[in-house]
Amino acid sequence: MIIRKSADELALMRKAGDIVARTHQELQAHIQPGVTTQELDQIADRYIRSQHAVPSFKGLYGFTGSICTSVNEELVHGIPGSRVLQDGDIISIDIGAMYEGFHGDSAWTYPVGSISPESERLLDVTEASLYEGLRAAAPGNNLSDISHAVQTYAEAAGFSVVREYTGHGIGRSLHEDPAIPHFGPPGKGPRLETGMVLAVEPMINAGKRHVRTLSDNWTVVTSDGSRCAHFEHTIAIVETGYEILTKSSDG
Repeated sequence: MIIRKSADELALMRKAGDIVARTHQELQAHIQPGVTTQELDQIADRYIRSQHAVPSFKGLYGFTGSICTSVNEELVHGIPGSRVLQDGDIISIDIGAMYEGFHGDSAWTYPVGSISPESERLLDVTEASLYEGLRAAAPGNNLSDISHAVQTYAEAAGFSVVREYTGHGIGRSLHEDPAIPHFGPPGKGPRLETGMVLAVEPMINAGKRHVRTLSDNWTVVTSDGSRCAHFEHTIAIVETGYEILTKSSDG
C-alpha cells in the first residue's frame, strides 16, 4: 500500500531531508585521502544527533554503521571501518536520518582527491540519470516512467543499470511501498499522485550490470570488479511535478 503524506507530514519530511543534506555537506570537507570510512561514519553520527534526529541505518536489519560507505567497486551497503581512502578512489555515501518519526534518505558518490576521467564520467552520468528519472515524476505519470528514463539515459551513455536493488517509498518507515526499479518499459505500475514520497536511487556500473554480496553479508560489489556509482534523492510528488526533500534549506 502506498501511503500518501499530509501537508504536516511533508513538513516533517522536509526537515528530515534537510538534516540528511546538511550531513552530506558536513562530510564533504572530510572526504580526502587518508581518512577512514569509520571516521566519516562518526562525523555523520555526531552531526545527525546534534540536529535532534537519529541515523536511520544504525541497527536497521542489524547494520552496524550510521551511514553506508561503499568504495570503488562496492555498490551499496558498505560497512564503515578501518579502510583508508586513497587518492583516485570514489566513495558512495548513503545517509538516512529520522526526525520526529519521519525519514529522509539520500546517497551521493564523491571523488577522493583526483580521479580518472573514466570515473568522473561515471559519476556525471549516474547523477544525470537520477535527474532524468525525476523529470518523469509527476502526477498522472506511471511509476515505471521514472524507471525507463533512468535506464534509457544510462545505457545510452554506455553504462549498465543494476537490477537487484531498487528505490522505495519512504515515510514513517525507511522502506515503504512502492519498490522503484531503475529499468523497464514506461507506462507501467501505479499512477503517481500528490503526497507520494519516493526515494529514487539509480545504481550504475561502468562494466556489466551483475553484482554479488561479500561474505560480510552486507557489502554489494560489481561481479566484474568495475567501478559503480549511486545517487539518490527523496522526493515528494506535488501538483507541479516533484519536490526534492533531501536538499539543504539554505540551498
